[in-house]
Amino acid sequence: MDIHLEMPSTACAGSYHHMANKGMTAALFLVVAAFLAAALVQGIRMKRSAPGKTDLEYIQLVPQVMKMVKEKYVEEVSDKKLLEGAISGMLAALDPHSAYLPADSFKEMNIEISGSFGGLGLEVNIMDGRLTVISPIDDTPAFRAGIKTGDIIWQIDGKPTRNLNITEAVNRMRGPKGTKVTLTVLRKNTPKPLVFNLVRDIIATKSLRSRTLEPGYGYIRITHFQERSNEEFDSALLSLRKENGGSLKGLVIDLRNNPGGLLEQVVGIAGHFIDAKAENGLVVYTKGREESSRMSLTTGMNDKEPRYPVVVLINGGSASASEILAGALQDHKRAIIMGTQSFGKGSVQTVFPLPGGAGLKLTTARYYTPKGRSIQAKGITPDIIVENGEISGTPQVKERTIRERDLENHIKDPDKEMDLEETEPVGKPAGKDVKDYQLSRALDFLKGMDLLARQK
Repeated sequence: MDIHLEMPSTACAGSYHHMANKGMTAALFLVVAAFLAAALVQGIRMKRSAPGKTDLEYIQLVPQVMKMVKEKYVEEVSDKKLLEGAISGMLAALDPHSAYLPADSFKEMNIEISGSFGGLGLEVNIMDGRLTVISPIDDTPAFRAGIKTGDIIWQIDGKPTRNLNITEAVNRMRGPKGTKVTLTVLRKNTPKPLVFNLVRDIIATKSLRSRTLEPGYGYIRITHFQERSNEEFDSALLSLRKENGGSLKGLVIDLRNNPGGLLEQVVGIAGHFIDAKAENGLVVYTKGREESSRMSLTTGMNDKEPRYPVVVLINGGSASASEILAGALQDHKRAIIMGTQSFGKGSVQTVFPLPGGAGLKLTTARYYTPKGRSIQAKGITPDIIVENGEISGTPQVKERTIRERDLENHIKDPDKEMDLEETEPVGKPAGKDVKDYQLSRALDFLKGMDLLARQK
């Protein structure tokens, strides 16, 4: 299971306050303050439904409830469990992406961003109280076993997941390479639960792969954005040029089922195609309440790729950082976006280290494309809509795709809450050579553009 988030290179700067000398007192103060803040959030909600009482009166319920639980709950409960539960509940009430990260989870997140961890290769989220697959990561145990977007993980090693939070689910599915785990999955239109006996592996550190589709036409598949993605993209372009006599006629960038990752890597990759003089090379900007959450990220004056045609493939599993790259290339008219509507995660998560090795992942802003479009709960609309499927005579069964706006407590689109048509059908995972209908259409488009250029 994988949690991908955008952490701008400036996001954590200055947000860590060293508290080692203050010890347990400071840490306890922090969690108690968070507990009281959680009560305030709940108190405000209660006040709306029962006007007449003040916020202070609801806050005073906190020690009363805590005392009652300590004295009367069926089992003895530690202060640590109650307070951490309060913090997690407070953040879960905000949106699907803000979270308290205990020390183990915070450490795992940093390992994951570096690109190497033991697990199954799944991007999941809690939806309607159920652990739901957002997308499998290419060439991982989950991907090879055939787990799909929209699958509900009902059991992990025979234990129900109904009341698990994301952190608990991560801990159950992560583990050393070679160890076994069994997932029981519920899938729409499948009458019986599906059982997957998986063996954990080191999830591939390489975030992309490339190849030549036909002479002159390159293909780069980016599975997620890690610390070395831009460097790997440079190498992929160099290899493609060498394979094709020193130049390309066209390029397909495949962002399907890419759940996101590090924003600075997106800016670096966009910099290969976006002219720094065009709108100052703007890739994305953010809006938030604090000055530190408002920023504009632009490309540099590095060497640009020749202006050969580019097609970017997206689908309902393309989220966050991948939507930013697609939106930037679309706004700058440097690529044709093809596929189906993207996921719609347009919020910024800043990670703040906490005492004791824990972390706070907090939504601090919204993303906007260079032309001022919000991605949140809306996504990127392709220039050319091409549904997924195989090149065959078998009709594809359409199935609803999970997107940001389907998640509980999702942040609303600041303009309006769109009600987009669901057009994504079920098909084989992206990137399946000639049977990949979307990729075939992308290649046809590039060849058509080359033909038109030669006829001028």
